[in-house]
Amino acid sequence: MADIIVKDSNGTQLQDGDSVTLIKDLKVKGTSETLKRGTLVKGIRLTDNPGEIECNTKQVKGLVLKTEFLKKA
Repeated sequence: MADIIVKDSNGTQLQDGDSVTLIKDLKVKGTSETLKRGTLVKGIRLTDNPGEIECNTKQVKGLVLKTEFLKKA
């Protein structure tokens, strides 16, 4: 998994444990929650897919977010 390079919407490389900020309001499937633009997400985990990360927020646990909606904080 070390050879997979994960980049945010600006092209900045992401690592496990980084903090990211949402650049767009995102509706969470299966819930009535909407994550607002500017929400800080701490302690991300990289997946096998370079276009996705796993994370937890205060509202929702076990999220998978697309990197095109994130920027490194």
